[in-house]
Amino acid sequence: MTTSVENTEERAEDLPPGTTPYYARMHKWIKRAVLVCLVALVIEGAFTLPFMAVYYGYPTLSLTEICSELLKVRYSDDTLECQVPYPAFGPPEGAEGKDTAQDEWGIQPVPQYNRIGFRELVQIHQEREAREAAQDGTS
Repeated sequence: MTTSVENTEERAEDLPPGTTPYYARMHKWIKRAVLVCLVALVIEGAFTLPFMAVYYGYPTLSLTEICSELLKVRYSDDTLECQVPYPAFGPPEGAEGKDTAQDEWGIQPVPQYNRIGFRELVQIHQEREAREAAQDGTS
């Protein structure tokens, strides 16, 4: 009888703080499940940015140009540009364009811009550059 009590006390000393012997096995499996989920999220995140960059037109546009074009489309303002590196104590990203956005603002905002298709930002960027070049040529 004393050996089982001693074994329980020894096992309880080996457990992390806040874990009782009764729940030790459950905590071990929860810890494993959380680690698997975290690894899956890291892998997903590692593959998401490259695929999204190619979808938006990466080889033709740089990442900064893609960011700027997304801001221009989202906020309907051709003057917005991504700031790289972003100022440490600057306003939240996109705060300056919120006034020009044509969205329906409320508890759940409804965007009024069209969905951007595969490599459509390249076309939008080239059309914007052509308009600016035409305006500079006529001025």
